[in-house]
Amino acid sequence: MKKLKEILPKKGVIEIIGDENIAINALEIDSRKVSANSGFLAIRGTLTDGHNYIDGAIKLGAKAIVCEEIPAEQAKGVTYIKVKDCSVAAGEMASNFYNNPSQKLTLVGITGTNGKTTTVTLLYKLANELGHKSGLLSTVANFIGEKEIPSTHTTPDAIQLNELLSLMVSEGCTHCFMEVSSHAIAQNRIAGLNFNGAIFSNITHDHLDYHVTFDEYIKAKKLFFDNLTPEAFALTNADDRNGQIMVQNTKAKVYTYSLRSMANFRCKIIDHQLYGMQLNIDSIEMWSRLIGKFNAYNILAVYATAQLLSFDKHEVLTVLSAMEPVNGRFEHFRAPNGVVAIVDYAHTPDAVENVISTINELLKNDEKLITVIGAGGNRDKTKRPIMARVAVNGSSLVILTSDNPRNEEPEDIINDMKKGVEPSMVGKVLSITDRREAIRTACLLAAPGDLVLVAGKGHENYQEVKGVKHHFDDKEIIAEIFKTLKA
Repeated sequence: MKKLKEILPKKGVIEIIGDENIAINALEIDSRKVSANSGFLAIRGTLTDGHNYIDGAIKLGAKAIVCEEIPAEQAKGVTYIKVKDCSVAAGEMASNFYNNPSQKLTLVGITGTNGKTTTVTLLYKLANELGHKSGLLSTVANFIGEKEIPSTHTTPDAIQLNELLSLMVSEGCTHCFMEVSSHAIAQNRIAGLNFNGAIFSNITHDHLDYHVTFDEYIKAKKLFFDNLTPEAFALTNADDRNGQIMVQNTKAKVYTYSLRSMANFRCKIIDHQLYGMQLNIDSIEMWSRLIGKFNAYNILAVYATAQLLSFDKHEVLTVLSAMEPVNGRFEHFRAPNGVVAIVDYAHTPDAVENVISTINELLKNDEKLITVIGAGGNRDKTKRPIMARVAVNGSSLVILTSDNPRNEEPEDIINDMKKGVEPSMVGKVLSITDRREAIRTACLLAAPGDLVLVAGKGHENYQEVKGVKHHFDDKEIIAEIFKTLKA
């Protein structure tokens, strides 16, 4: 519980009506969660406006209302705070309410289209292995030390974020590694947080359903680096054409990593197999169980970050060489008859192309790649035909199927994908709406030595149809099918 005046933002407050000394025992963005003596933040969202729920929040016991427009009629005993931007105020107030936990941790965030989950997960595991109790905030899961907390968004809202960071502090964590999505940046969910470091992985076609244009998508990512302090570091991928744009206006100390050009941290792939890679990082050779050039970038980003955090170089490389692939990221499974299946979260054109090109580098003689792929419903439609075209161009056979159709018809999504298939390539494409049947068909069509790529869902263990989540796990389906494929 805190006095309201103790948690108000230092900037952006325009007017206060009421008592600043009232006690606040919780902050809420969702009016349905409001309880007695809560503070309600009326944030204007993309679908709803929190101002429409002020009366409901007061009826549930809210004693402080933070808003951009004070209602014409004010309730007795309620304090109203008019601010310039409610979403920014939410971040600062949440930080203050939870005693500014980000200032008590070494907080490192990563943004980019692909590679975020693998990089932060490896950093989290690495830090813990080296004796630094750490927290993780990712798409797959959140961890406070060894305790797992389910993840529902790439980046939680400002109040949830600070609550999680506060729990990390109370549990003795010294570090936290988190994914920072473009949505979170644009919506000010990370406002008020103190980052010690920021990493840029890459930027490709994604989320244009929200950002509308690629330029706006880039600006959202760049804002993360613009707001860093001079004490922080900014680590950027020198091989991405937008890598330098990200750090143009940052006050942080800038460092680069690269597989192709001069940089502060460099890596070279010496050998590449289905079960791992031999890498040379800063003139030291190491073996990694992760696969693909994209993972070489992820490993290099982890190594570079570890160096910037003053971790021992040789200990870092030793620990990294023993790490397994992250759940749902290029995980491979072998059937008794020699067919290999790879499950990967790839759900953008660039990610699909990276995975497919990596697999094709590993294929020998007449071995084939059969790809099972879909696209999410109620999301960026413009990437659907591109994903299909990339998959078809790099595979012997492609089966278009459902991903998470959400509130769209699966057949409509598949038809959108088909628009990217050139007429000369139509013979390489099958459409099977049922994802389980699509995976089964791919596995049965594969000959010994062939690879089956099941893309798009990775770690997800559900399929969302018409607003309802049904249990569905690509890896479980593959395991069931592989039991029937005898040597």
